[in-house]
Amino acid sequence: LRSAIAIGAASALSTLSSPTLPAHAASRTVPSWTLAGGVEFPILALNTAGMSTPETEKAIEFAQKEGITHVDFHPGQERDGMASYLSKHKGEREKMFLNTKIRKPPPGTSPEDAAKLARDQVDDDLRVLGVDKVDMLMLRDSPDAKVIQAQWAVVEETLAAGRARSVGVINYCPSALKAVLATAKVTPSINYIMAHAGMGRDLHGLRTLGEKTGNTHVLVRPDGGAGGQPRPREQSNPKADRGGTR
Repeated sequence: LRSAIAIGAASALSTLSSPTLPAHAASRTVPSWTLAGGVEFPILALNTAGMSTPETEKAIEFAQKEGITHVDFHPGQERDGMASYLSKHKGEREKMFLNTKIRKPPPGTSPEDAAKLARDQVDDDLRVLGVDKVDMLMLRDSPDAKVIQAQWAVVEETLAAGRARSVGVINYCPSALKAVLATAKVTPSINYIMAHAGMGRDLHGLRTLGEKTGNTHVLVRPDGGAGGQPRPREQSNPKADRGGTR
């Protein structure tokens, strides 16, 4: 199997002072993977997990100066930091890759209510961000397969409406991935998961399942969470031969 390696940016800032940047940073070209529909997915991303609104905005400024255009942010404070950055840099939206997630619904939420929550969030996020679409929209899992399927239908609607350029899932185990695939009209391009050595080379069956379904996996090392230092991310798919190393 081929694998492509990318380094995720730190999930928290220890200081908001201006960094010392290498002279070549602004001209750096980040490799990308080509997802369904020809969408180019930059393999180097800033992950803003756990940041406040001002920290998110400042981190994006740092990332842009380093030539990192892919920003992976959550709804809430991180989204608001992204929105603040975009409002102050009107000409930069088309240069950026906006990657966000649908919130996980509370336990016991009905499929119908879960679908409404997802639909309302998409409307709210795009309104706050001041954009007509995001570049990647990912869905979190649920212990209820019907909830997963109802929310994935909303994700598919969002894609069909041109309000997302690509779609994926986050932290899906084999059973959750099978649940979404059972009714999906569109296969998730990304399964963005946290992996550890105890899962084995087949990642509890996720690698094999992904290869059978054409799903692309992005694996995040367990020591790369909030407060950590930049850690490797690995993409694995036998059809993927783009921007990577052996």
